[in-house]
Amino acid sequence: MSLSLKEDALKYHLGGKIDISPSKAMNSSYDLALAYSPGVAEPCLEIAKDEELAYVYTNKANLVAVVSDGSAVLGLGDIGANASKPVMEGKACLFKKFANVNAYDIEINAHSIEEIVAFCKALAPTFGGINLEDIAAPKCFEIEAALQDLGIPVMHDDQHGTAIISSAGLMNAMEISGKSLKNIKVVISGSGAAGIASARMYKNLGVENIILVDSKGVIHKDRENLSKEKREFALDCKERTLKEAIRGADVFLGLSRPKILDEEMVLSMAKDPVIFALANPIPEVMPELVESVRKDAIIGTGRSDYPNQINNVLAFPFIFRGALDVRAFKITENMKIAAAKALADLAKLPVSDEVKMAYKVKELNFGKDYVIPKPFDRRVKAAVSTAVASAAVKDGVAKLKDYNEKAYFESLE
Repeated sequence: MSLSLKEDALKYHLGGKIDISPSKAMNSSYDLALAYSPGVAEPCLEIAKDEELAYVYTNKANLVAVVSDGSAVLGLGDIGANASKPVMEGKACLFKKFANVNAYDIEINAHSIEEIVAFCKALAPTFGGINLEDIAAPKCFEIEAALQDLGIPVMHDDQHGTAIISSAGLMNAMEISGKSLKNIKVVISGSGAAGIASARMYKNLGVENIILVDSKGVIHKDRENLSKEKREFALDCKERTLKEAIRGADVFLGLSRPKILDEEMVLSMAKDPVIFALANPIPEVMPELVESVRKDAIIGTGRSDYPNQINNVLAFPFIFRGALDVRAFKITENMKIAAAKALADLAKLPVSDEVKMAYKVKELNFGKDYVIPKPFDRRVKAAVSTAVASAAVKDGVAKLKDYNEKAYFESLE
């Protein structure tokens, strides 16, 4: 990071990035009587008779908790609760900026599965949803699973955000290259939360040949001490290293560490390869290196200074927006897949001049340099939130009874 960027970033964070302000007038003694004593007793009594009225008389219907123990933060690792707070505040900012969802960050000094699950269960009455964030694997899988019957949507973004966005890019990349999801070979470097979730979603989309690689090599059936999540994808295969696995691969998804792909490995991939190198800030292979040896590659990174940014901000704000608006009590696999397909479809539509100006480009057309929408494309909110809401209704997890897809979409445009 350059010195100027470091200084600007520190100045930007002075005092934090989020604030709280009243949503109703509080300028007179009568306002105070309504907001607090004695008026506040009235909604309390109504909610005591019917707890669902908390969604009517409080901010619960539009409030998400961003919960983290700081054990797996960005590329920073286990930095603890206090040090993770700027990231969680940032997540809350993105919820508000992109989907008008109120969110508050909650960093906890608790690390066991039991402690975190108990904390979230105790927290549930306050919030309409819980976004689990930067919690290390494999405990993140068990924590999320244990909270699915909480009565409000709970999602671990590090798993599903990356899976959804990369799936959208993958579907479009296959359309461009004329390949079938069923017949491609996918290599995933990194078998933590995002890697496992991406593999699961790819499998649900129809991909049959998936090779997972971790720091010790290919996940195969002869390996000992594999977690149950890794065993799910353990193969009976001869490949043992990333170099061996990537030979003939159609897709590489990198969720691991910088510069692990070299020219030889890139050249060994199949025709029209897809390379999503998402390690941040330095990817598994720099796009310049890929372009120097492969003109047919579709490349994506986690960075905003290259085409095809695989960024979770395209998913989590709108998944919760849609889930909250139909009062979904959980987030299903179909809701996640609906989000991915909505993003994929949106990338095929003409882009506004406003979006082009935001990214300082003259043209932005569906193709190898544009397989997923941009975060500042305002259409993402309506497209993804509506897809998620409609999927929730179809799956029977929505409490809202009078959902109208067309009217809801139009309300978000």
